[in-house]
Amino acid sequence: MKPVSKNILITGVSTGIGYGAAKQFIRHGYTVFGSVRQQADADRLQAEFGSQFTPMLFDVTDAEAVKTGAIWLAERLAGSGLAGLINNAGIAIGGPLQHQPISTIRQHFEVNVLGVLQVTQAFLPLLGAQENHPVQPGRIQNISSVNGQIAIPFMGAYVGSKFALEGVSHSLRRELSLFGIDVVIVGPGAVKTPIWGKGTDISPYKDTAYYPAMQGFLKQVEAAENRGLSIDYLGERIVDIHETARPRIRYALVPNKLVGWVLPRLLPDRVLDWILGRISGLRQPKN
Repeated sequence: MKPVSKNILITGVSTGIGYGAAKQFIRHGYTVFGSVRQQADADRLQAEFGSQFTPMLFDVTDAEAVKTGAIWLAERLAGSGLAGLINNAGIAIGGPLQHQPISTIRQHFEVNVLGVLQVTQAFLPLLGAQENHPVQPGRIQNISSVNGQIAIPFMGAYVGSKFALEGVSHSLRRELSLFGIDVVIVGPGAVKTPIWGKGTDISPYKDTAYYPAMQGFLKQVEAAENRGLSIDYLGERIVDIHETARPRIRYALVPNKLVGWVLPRLLPDRVLDWILGRISGLRQPKN
C-alpha cells in the first residue's frame, strides 16, 4: 500500500478558521503550508508555529501566483504529495443587493468560488490527480457556511458565492472519484472570527431605506459572533474530518443547531421570509 502523506495546504491562515485549522493540524503532527497575502503575516505565523509551518505568499485570485506556488510546493515536497487541501480563504462584505456595488459582488465570487477552483486546479496533482502518484490520494475540504444553504438578508453576495461553492463542490467530488480524491463541504455557523467585523461597515447605505434594518442587523452579527464557535473548536473538527475514514458529504458546524440549522431548512420559504422579516425589520409598513 502507498504511504500516507502528513502534508496539509490551508488557504487564508492569517486569522479565523484558517488560523485555527493550521494550529490544530500542527498540534496533531502534520506539516502545514499556509497561504497568506502579507509578508508580515507570513513572518508572524512562521515565528509562532515554528518548523512544522511554512507560509506561502499568494492571493487565491492571482492565477500566476497560485501556479508559481504549486510549482514551488511540488519541488519542496519532492514526491511526498499532499494529504489534504483546506480551501478556507474567503470574504464576507455586507450590503443590500439593490445598492451594493457590482464590483464588490463580483469580488465575492472571485475569492469564494473562482479562487477555490483556481487553487484546487493548481494543487490537484499533489493530491493524487495524476498517474503514478507516490502516496495515497488526498482529501479536499471546502469551507462553506450555514449561508451556503440558508439565505439571509444583507449578505446576498456572500450567500450567492457560498451556494455556488457548494454546487461546484458536489460536481468536483463526483469527478474526482476517478482518482479516489474526496471533497467534503464544511458549513460553519456563527464563529468568533474577524471575517464579519471586516465586512460590516453599513455607512455606505446610510441614505437608503435599508439603513434602519441594517443597524439592527449589525447588532445581530455582533451578538452572533460573541456566542459563536471558537476557531480552535473549528480547527479541531476540520482535523477530525480529515482523519475520518468515511466522512459525510457535508458537515454543519453550527451552535444551537436546532434553531440555526435544522428549523430554517425545514420551514417553508414563505414562513422563513416572514420570520426573517420580523427579526430584521424588513417588513413593508402598513398604510
